Amino acid sequence: MRGNKPVILVEDDRVDQMTVRRAFRDLKITNPLIIAANGEEALVYLRDAVNPRPCLILLDLNMPRMNGLEFLAIAKKDEQLKMLPVVVLTTSREQQDRIESFRLSVAGYMMKPVEYAKFVEMVKTINFYWTLSEPPD
Repeated sequence: MRGNKPVILVEDDRVDQMTVRRAFRDLKITNPLIIAANGEEALVYLRDAVNPRPCLILLDLNMPRMNGLEFLAIAKKDEQLKMLPVVVLTTSREQQDRIESFRLSVAGYMMKPVEYAKFVEMVKTINFYWTLSEPPD
């Protein structure tokens, strides 16, 4: 990812959290990985001016307390947060989830592969794209 800004992973499943950490380590992605267990935790982090702005949010949809779509609905209305790029990483194959995610301006919607090697390839692709992308400052 560009620079050394953090990446926020909004994910409640500990195994998926560990899988993303492992993929970052295996791919030598040096951006700090901040983990929020749900949308509420992510909003608390993002709204705290002390915390560095992330370069990317990786968002699961199916979480307790505040799910991914609820998080997106709030974040994309917030002037301070709406420009942050969000990539959905989910197991949901529901067409309505895809439609709603893109309606809420996600940068991408990706299915979590079960096999670790395929998961690493997906993270590698996300990293490559966001390394080349030129977002506004």
